[in-house]
Amino acid sequence: VPVVPVVMVDTDTMMPIGRAVPRVVRVGIVIGEPLDFSRFQGMESDRYILRSVTDEIMVALQRLGEQRYDDVYASTVKDRLKPSA
Repeated sequence: VPVVPVVMVDTDTMMPIGRAVPRVVRVGIVIGEPLDFSRFQGMESDRYILRSVTDEIMVALQRLGEQRYDDVYASTVKDRLKPSA
């Protein structure tokens, strides 16, 4: 089954970092071209193949959203943004 990458844009105006309640605003979406992973058929149990598929999807999303891709978990980024005590 093809994977269709979709990103939401301008979400930072709706829910800026640190805001508890979102604002009602219009956000946009960008729909990309379908990604074909049929070349990996039968290799679903290989964790390296799964990582490759994940990376390809993430790169497609990054390009659609025109954002920089950081290969880190969101929780790590949130911890970095917390003010020091």
